[in-house]
Amino acid sequence: MTQKTGGPTRKRFLVQPVMLRVVVGLIPCLVGAVVFFGLRPLVVIGVVLATGILAEAAFTLRQGKPVTSAVLVSCLIYALSLPPTVPLWIAAVGIAFGIVFGKMAFGGFGYNIYNPAMVGRCFVYISFPLALTAGWVHPFSSLGQGLTSWLPPVDAVTAATPLRVIHEGQSVPLLPLIWGNISGSMGETSAVLIALGGAYILYKKAAPWRLAIGCLLGAFLASSIFYIMRIPRIPHPLTFMMAGSLLFGAFFVVTEPISGPKTKPAQWIYGTAIGALTIVLRRWSNFPEGIMFSVLFMNTFVPLLDRAVQNAQKRRALKGNPS
Repeated sequence: MTQKTGGPTRKRFLVQPVMLRVVVGLIPCLVGAVVFFGLRPLVVIGVVLATGILAEAAFTLRQGKPVTSAVLVSCLIYALSLPPTVPLWIAAVGIAFGIVFGKMAFGGFGYNIYNPAMVGRCFVYISFPLALTAGWVHPFSSLGQGLTSWLPPVDAVTAATPLRVIHEGQSVPLLPLIWGNISGSMGETSAVLIALGGAYILYKKAAPWRLAIGCLLGAFLASSIFYIMRIPRIPHPLTFMMAGSLLFGAFFVVTEPISGPKTKPAQWIYGTAIGALTIVLRRWSNFPEGIMFSVLFMNTFVPLLDRAVQNAQKRRALKGNPS
């Protein structure tokens, strides 16, 4: 009788240094979520992380593959894009949908066409619009309140986000947008904290800088043109860029390496188009925010953009070296 020897131990979790740098870059936004909206964001993030990891593990472990660090990034980005009052079950359903249908359905890490975090957010945004658009709260007014309280008072749940205020033709002060003490998604209200985390991942080369800068450039140019044309409900470009999810999306969503283009010219086109389209959707669509739809829309054209750039480079090389 022969005895079978065990094979090599398979890793159940693959540590990806680049993805861990992005996680570090998201820490300022996570801290801001707690400071501004209390301890409940930590529970939302915990539920999202547990659900997302289990959803990916249900596929990878059956295939003998490890869960990757990339799922942590998708979960954190998705969670920080939600309102602080989001029901926990909706948060769990969204990330499960994003991981399963936005990532694993295409073959897992490295094969997804669409950004998994945005797939999940888009699903819950359309399926449960009331919970995703009406559950806003004013932030706490002091550091101590956020660190010791569960959530801002319930009577503030009707607080309007800056983009909703702009959509209604009213003005928004710039200073709260800079520091973050204004209603909005958990990790997207503070321009300072987002810029701090974004600068870190760009410095560590954890994200292609052309994508982030291209997105901001496209948004600035589009909003500036509309502002100069005096189109109604178009505020000053700086206000429009700091309000909502644009800054957060430019640094942490647009720069997602798998669903984004690989060639440098295509990265510029992709990022600029997302930024400009976001401004257009903010002004003329029924939704006050547009970065989520812009990213998913442009994800569709990534293979076409890369192929067009590669073909153009080949034609240029042939012209430069005639046989």
